Amino acid sequence: MAKSMTAFGRASAIIEGRAVTFEIKSVNSRFLDAQIKISRGFSFLEEKLREYIVSRISRGKVDVYLGIDVIENTGAEVLLDLPYAESYVKALKELRDKFSLADDISVMTVAQNRDLFIPWRPEEDTDKLWGLVLPVIDEAFCKFDNMRQTEGQNLKRDLLDKKKNVRATVEIIKSRSAECTASYREKFEARLKKILDDSNVVIDEQRVLTECAIYTDKVAIDEEIVRLYSHFDSFDEIFEENAPVGRKLDFLLQEMNRETNTIGSKCSDADIAHMVVDIKCELEKIREQIQNIE
Repeated sequence: MAKSMTAFGRASAIIEGRAVTFEIKSVNSRFLDAQIKISRGFSFLEEKLREYIVSRISRGKVDVYLGIDVIENTGAEVLLDLPYAESYVKALKELRDKFSLADDISVMTVAQNRDLFIPWRPEEDTDKLWGLVLPVIDEAFCKFDNMRQTEGQNLKRDLLDKKKNVRATVEIIKSRSAECTASYREKFEARLKKILDDSNVVIDEQRVLTECAIYTDKVAIDEEIVRLYSHFDSFDEIFEENAPVGRKLDFLLQEMNRETNTIGSKCSDADIAHMVVDIKCELEKIREQIQNIE
């Protein structure tokens, strides 16, 4: 199945006194690169969230944000670090006395030092909390995946159209090649006989035919065209697989390029050479589009 690597999904809900928000977005990448951000104090959920992402996405640069804000009292408290506070106030007084500063030490000025306070909440049950936030994650991922599938179908149609154009050009090359091969053979045979006649060498007709056959075999592109047709069929079949197809398509495209290059190197016909260039241009467009598919 063709899925785009570019998509976005977001969902949020209030669950048991917590405001939960989940966002996921992705762009193209050769491999899976998942960057995960979670609200402070809930980083223990990162491992489960990473496993969730890896099990559903095979490649792409993925940015994930899981926000959990406590909006009702769930036993969380702010504690005062008394030893540190005593030391801090003592240092302030010493600073005041040492430099004869105005005595403006107050609760509010001291409280500006956030290191005095220790946020504390009861230990969370990881599995329980994961079960609470999972429906929000699933909802966002569903939107994200639907966008990937929709864009993937658009990419599939475009790629199949481009492949159809390439196949049509190969059909023309196949027809043209048959004419060129016969022409090559006639010219080669005539030239070889002329050289032998000019050299007063007795012509071995069978040898001439053998050399002509060897030459025409070198310039024949039947095998390359057959392999290209096979690749075209595989191209269609890969899209029907219920799995990520991007890497397979990328590999298959390399094989198409290889066969096309071989055709270009074998043929000296100007029309075929132009068509080979057209095919390579279209294959490059296909390659660029494949980079968008998971």
